[in-house]
Amino acid sequence: MPQEQYPHRSTMQTSEGPQVYKVGIYGWRKRCLYFFVLLLMILILVNLAMTIWILKVMNFTIDGMGNLRITEKGLKLEGDSEFLKPLYAKEIRSRPGNPLYFQSARNVTVNILNENTKVLTRLVTGPQAVEAHSQKFEVKTLSGKLLFSADDNEVVVGAERLRVLGAEGTVFPKSIETPNVRADPFKELRLESPTRALVMEAPKGIEINAEAGSLKATCRTELRLESKDGEITLNSAKIKLPNLPQGSSSSAGSRQKIYELCVCPNGRLFLSQAGSSSTCQINTSVCL
Repeated sequence: MPQEQYPHRSTMQTSEGPQVYKVGIYGWRKRCLYFFVLLLMILILVNLAMTIWILKVMNFTIDGMGNLRITEKGLKLEGDSEFLKPLYAKEIRSRPGNPLYFQSARNVTVNILNENTKVLTRLVTGPQAVEAHSQKFEVKTLSGKLLFSADDNEVVVGAERLRVLGAEGTVFPKSIETPNVRADPFKELRLESPTRALVMEAPKGIEINAEAGSLKATCRTELRLESKDGEITLNSAKIKLPNLPQGSSSSAGSRQKIYELCVCPNGRLFLSQAGSSSTCQINTSVCL
């Protein structure tokens, strides 16, 4: 009875056999995966192409980048270079035979520091002036001869000749020491002190020579020629003293124009009308 009621049960078990399950991604998931893999490959190729392009444009090589080359002695720059930040270097030089240019929109400052980063020497080249800050400033020739030196105590000019080309000359607020002062050929030499005295001193002697012209000394108050141990010599074919004071005439009726040169005890010179004997004693009132 039971077998008759369920005759189909054994038939289903024998007719189906073993079942097989498939493993993997199918359908729209598989298509999305292929799409992302393809997109990743495209990005990798674009990234690789951009990297190669940047290397080509920047000129990257095993020796350096662009105009920058790495050598055994340091860095080598070819062409124009621009530095936006401070540059620290032990030595900067150009290629042999080529000049070295420093260019800036405002100024170029060169500082020399000590161990404590304190500025010892500074050179500033600006749009209006060139300034040098140091304890001493020197200019020398290639052979080492001193041409110019300046410090807090003195300024030394070591050249054989110092030429001043200004139209108004040169102003020296204090003294000047030099073995020779002369003008250019066919030019006038003028030594002037508008508001003070002009003093010329020398341990051995002072020579004033005008070979092709005249010599003129003008002052408002006194012109003094002083020699402590020697003498003053006026050597000329003619010596004129046109504005010397004159003493009173010895005789009212005399019309002669011959005068005697007299000297007062204080050194003052005056003229006295000549007579048969000296008339200087008669006109001593001029010396008062």
